[in-house]
Amino acid sequence: MRGLFITGTDTGVGKTYIACQILKTMNQAGVSVGAYKPVCSGSLPDASGKPRWEDLDHLSAALDHRFPLKWIGPQRFDAAVAPPRAARLESSRVDEDLLLHGLNPWKEQIDYLLVEGAGGLLSPVSDSMSNLDLALSLGFPLLIVARAGLGTINHSLLTIEVARSRGARLAGLLLNESHADCDDISRQYNCEDLASWTDCPVLGCWPHDESDLVDENGLTVSVDWLNLFDLSPKVG
Repeated sequence: MRGLFITGTDTGVGKTYIACQILKTMNQAGVSVGAYKPVCSGSLPDASGKPRWEDLDHLSAALDHRFPLKWIGPQRFDAAVAPPRAARLESSRVDEDLLLHGLNPWKEQIDYLLVEGAGGLLSPVSDSMSNLDLALSLGFPLLIVARAGLGTINHSLLTIEVARSRGARLAGLLLNESHADCDDISRQYNCEDLASWTDCPVLGCWPHDESDLVDENGLTVSVDWLNLFDLSPKVG
């Protein structure tokens, strides 16, 4: 099994949306793929009042609900704050051993595992680990998701720099239009400008509510997702 770790320049940049687009593409191509969100916080009640985690529901749907939800998200907390704080609010704590080994059920089931972090790259996922710490411990390369609009150059370059300073391998950077903003002209140029400031591959931009990745000219981009996964060593 090989893995790819999706992280973000911030929370709310669309990591789950991008993960689902990748999962659907691979699933439809007949690739044996799974999804793992090591820890998740921020629930909403369903019709019966039971807590649901939208990110986990979306990831499960992208895999046609073929796998147990506990494989996708083994650790879940209710408060919409960073996972270690959410855990403390429940008089609990994030199980760091489970963060690392919660993916074990996948090893005999699939060939590729897409791991989604919680929040931005340096956001805490436990009392002593950030998303970057977790990605490094798992040994998976990073796919960075960033906002498409104004400010993304700074956020993206900072994320790339800190990742590389810690020895992380970078699979690439994706911009995502998480909402429509017709007045933000920077969206037309950010892919091209980022590519001139970093040698981290800028894979393209996902337009708001569209299913195709595009380049700076709005032309559809085809990405070999398996090649990104293959940057990681095989585990299991």
